[in-house]
Amino acid sequence: MDKVHIEFTLNREAVALDIPTQMTALAVIREVIGLTGTKEGCGVGECGACTIEVDGQAVNACLMLGAQLDRTVVLTVEGLALNPAGSAKDAAKVHLHRIQEAFLDNHGVQCGFCTPGILMSAHALLTENPSPDDGEIKKAIAGNICRCTGYQHIFSSVKAACSAEFSG
Repeated sequence: MDKVHIEFTLNREAVALDIPTQMTALAVIREVIGLTGTKEGCGVGECGACTIEVDGQAVNACLMLGAQLDRTVVLTVEGLALNPAGSAKDAAKVHLHRIQEAFLDNHGVQCGFCTPGILMSAHALLTENPSPDDGEIKKAIAGNICRCTGYQHIFSSVKAACSAEFSG
């Protein structure tokens, strides 16, 4: 099997890997690196459970080859929460991201399977536009399927996370 060497930044940490050329970005994140917050739902880019940020853009990791991660900056749901030192590694000192807090406060989570992808879509939106209107919020989360909530609490959660102080 042919392999390719990739180097990228994942959740503010440098990563260097040799991976099979046909491996998806989703498989790199889940199977090689071991970050399982990013979910595999449909595997064809329809459900949004695998949404990550690559260079600030929300993308479906199931549709992206791992080799395309080379020389990018990647953020997964595990990278949203930070400890004061700036690393997501020390769980005892983790501070939830403003978006995660808004989802908790506004009951935006039920079973939780879709939540990581929706959080990443919302984060990409709010990083680009801290004060989106209702239509922009709906468009940003339109690629994420939730079979539990009916979307009102998800929408309310994203709306609550909006502020002029949003800093990504």
